[in-house]
Amino acid sequence: MTTTPDLSTLTGDYTVDPAHTTIGFTARHAMVTNVKGKFLDFTGTLHLDGAEPSRSTASLDITMDSIDTGSPDRDGHLKSSDFFNTEEHPRMTFRSTKAESLGGDDYRITGDLSILGTTRPISIDLEFNGAAKDPFGNERVGFEGKTEIKRSEWGLTWNAALETGGVLVSDKIKLNFDISAIRQA
Repeated sequence: MTTTPDLSTLTGDYTVDPAHTTIGFTARHAMVTNVKGKFLDFTGTLHLDGAEPSRSTASLDITMDSIDTGSPDRDGHLKSSDFFNTEEHPRMTFRSTKAESLGGDDYRITGDLSILGTTRPISIDLEFNGAAKDPFGNERVGFEGKTEIKRSEWGLTWNAALETGGVLVSDKIKLNFDISAIRQA
């Protein structure tokens, strides 16, 4: 039998700490390897309701120009009109619409992900990693989460065929979240 930990003392408003948070992704490249990347510039807020997790909310705003895959040429291509068209669509956003406890330290947050002006629902499975007071007196909570999306559902359809069959960039993208958030006074 799984039980939900007592999180009532954690109820409050939190700000995502970008210095200790990673919002990343993984895409299959050339059908043979995974390319990982992350976004370096983002803001986010959480409202946690420890007594009634279904009343919890989350919001993220990601600056698309901050994409970093470790390759400036690839990053430039991802910022271009072939992919994210960051000049016309500078932000990707997530706004939660539902939160639920799955038992134990596991939760699911469902919401609207907007990319390239297209908004579609996604669900992110999260694990609560704990809460602590850091050496500077900040009360922190941590979550780790993941989901998969099909990039074509947001209009991200650029690709190139390979001689051996298949395509250069997978439609399936894995999104990963390592979140540290600080309680607001």
